[in-house]
Amino acid sequence: MTQDATFEDGREAPLNLGGLDAEDLKVISSLAQDAVFPITEMTWRAADRRFAVLLNRFRWEDADAAKARKRKVERVQSLLVIDQVLNVASQGIDRSDKDTILSLLSVTFEPGADGAGYVGLTLAGDGAIRLEVEALDVSLRDVTRPYLAPSKKVPDHPL
Repeated sequence: MTQDATFEDGREAPLNLGGLDAEDLKVISSLAQDAVFPITEMTWRAADRRFAVLLNRFRWEDADAAKARKRKVERVQSLLVIDQVLNVASQGIDRSDKDTILSLLSVTFEPGADGAGYVGLTLAGDGAIRLEVEALDVSLRDVTRPYLAPSKKVPDHPL
């Protein structure tokens, strides 16, 4: 016997966003804020000009609904991919410590000449990654089903 799904069983569709300008990137940054990831889950494929990070993203788009329905908050694994990458630099990150967990605070774009520029990934604890790009081409795509946030809390940024 099968049972029809209830309204509560429904979920928004997984995120699959692309960003080609600074305004698009603001949306992606707001949805990726407070994502955490092991240092081993980021990679740069120079030959493909692609930088990618597998994030454990807090589901900001669902946080208010979860609170209103007294549900626990969720995270989801998402791929943050930056294409057209010419060079990668970082500071405040020890790549040799494979147990490091990083926390993403923001994704920004500093424009240069002819559509080129720099994508910046600001990390908690004064870490940063700077990607020199030929053109802004960023995507954020959920790749798993949402799961209960282990902390059971909404990320907080005290002043």
